[in-house]
Amino acid sequence: MKRVNVMGRPIVSSMALAFVVLLFVGCNKNLTTTTDSVYVPTAADATATATLADLEAGRSIYINYCGKCHMMYATANVPASVIPNMASRSGLSATQTSQVTKFINLRK
Repeated sequence: MKRVNVMGRPIVSSMALAFVVLLFVGCNKNLTTTTDSVYVPTAADATATATLADLEAGRSIYINYCGKCHMMYATANVPASVIPNMASRSGLSATQTSQVTKFINLRK
């Protein structure tokens, strides 16, 4: 059986290189965070549209739902465009989606 080449190199080599690159990008400390380092909202963060209770609930949702399936990204690195899709996949209610959105947008 003939080996398929990509740009003159075996696919296996290309896949290994891609894995190494993704490993280094995935381990970037600026992109990921731990549960302990997830920002804790304070009364000073509350606004007319985002109460402290909303922000605290959003933090809890972010940790317990988002962190369930994959590593949590620093909230400043979470694109707003993914929130509706991920909330739907996680089975979040409209209220929970609003709370986690407010929490994520807090640090942008």
